[in-house]
Amino acid sequence: MAGNVPTELGVKPINQLIRQYAVPGIIAMTASSLYNMVDRIFIGHIPDVGSLAISGLAVTFPLMNISTAFGTLVGVGAATMISVLLGQKNYAVANKVLSNEVTLNIITGIVFTFVTLMWMDPILRFFGASDSTLPYARDYMMIIAVGNAVTHLYFGLNSVIRSSGNPKTAMGLTLFTVTSNAILDPVFIFGLNMGIRGAAVATVLCQMMALGYTMWFFLDQDKFLHLPRSRKIFQIDWRIAKDSLAIGMGPFLMNLASCIVVLFINQQLVKWGSDLALGAYGIVNSISFLFVMVIMGFNQGMQPIAGYNYGARQYARVREVYVKTAGWATLVCIVGFIVAEVFPGPTVSIFTPDPVMHDLAAKGFRIMSLAFPIIGFQMVTTNLFQCLGMVNKSIFLSLSRQLLFLLPCIYILPVLLQSEAGVWYSFPISDTIAALVTALFAVGLLRKLGRLKDGDDPAILGSKI
Repeated sequence: MAGNVPTELGVKPINQLIRQYAVPGIIAMTASSLYNMVDRIFIGHIPDVGSLAISGLAVTFPLMNISTAFGTLVGVGAATMISVLLGQKNYAVANKVLSNEVTLNIITGIVFTFVTLMWMDPILRFFGASDSTLPYARDYMMIIAVGNAVTHLYFGLNSVIRSSGNPKTAMGLTLFTVTSNAILDPVFIFGLNMGIRGAAVATVLCQMMALGYTMWFFLDQDKFLHLPRSRKIFQIDWRIAKDSLAIGMGPFLMNLASCIVVLFINQQLVKWGSDLALGAYGIVNSISFLFVMVIMGFNQGMQPIAGYNYGARQYARVREVYVKTAGWATLVCIVGFIVAEVFPGPTVSIFTPDPVMHDLAAKGFRIMSLAFPIIGFQMVTTNLFQCLGMVNKSIFLSLSRQLLFLLPCIYILPVLLQSEAGVWYSFPISDTIAALVTALFAVGLLRKLGRLKDGDDPAILGSKI
């Protein structure tokens, strides 16, 4: 079979592989974060309405998290399965997984679009929209919802490109969407006077162009991983789909939990603060997300390495890539902590000229980031369990920080402090507790991996892929 099978994942030094796979992932994920930040920066400077428009955009976060949840349910599971199957040299099944992903992404994307368009206003009201912010949230989300199937399919297949040994191609596609979005945003927002709707149009248009190339990439029959050029592309193997969705259930529930948490954050900020406090959270979330996406880039680099070597039963390499990835992620978080504590004002000023929103965001940024240095370790550990197909543990760690720890704090602390500051303090408190729980799981996994010799049956870990 033609194409370059990524056997290097099992033989190259781990440091070299991390550089080779994580750096493109970091660039791609950072670019993806900038992709969202560019929208907020331009929207925040729309004359006369910038602050309310940013607050309206913040209202859409939970709904967009739901969309992301369904995208990761399909995409992450497929990418993980494919990397493991490549390690097992099972290329026929890997191609079936790829075809399944296309069909499932289209189905989930269309269903999400239909539901969202039918009940747009009640949904946005439920997520915290007021009479002032609803028009902006609706204008943005209507267009994003129409292009949802494109978004699901593009991001899902982009993950598979990376997992199949082509991280630079995946990175290049992401950089293309970011660059084109940065160019088209001012054209549509200001040049064509479309306002917040222009940002949404630019977003969907850029993803459509990237998806066109992605489909062309996978329709190349000379590649070892490819889509059939027939109606078989839309056939579903339900056994494979079940396994794929089971692996993707962890990140799906994490994103769904994020939606629930953001919903309550929005409601509490409006209750104890104002629409501007909601917009301030949108700004802080965007900045923090930049560092989180860098960590996710490391995770994306770790995923094919850990998955392949676990499939090939090379456990020492699995341990090594985990430890080194966790170290790099922690360093990134320390940098984010320094930015938040030392330069909060200049950082948030990029998003808004409104002095009230600026002060709210700067204060919130400093409080929210107090425990930032320990977030990276927690994210990498959760991702490792997902890479190894240990679904239950991945799901628990994904949900514990948001539902078990953060959600109660969001309700209790504002009452104790009698202000929206209680919402901001909820983040470092829940992050600290979640990191301690994650550490216990990590120690247990490393001990079990340490008892395995290369070539042993991984069933001893109590989980199979």
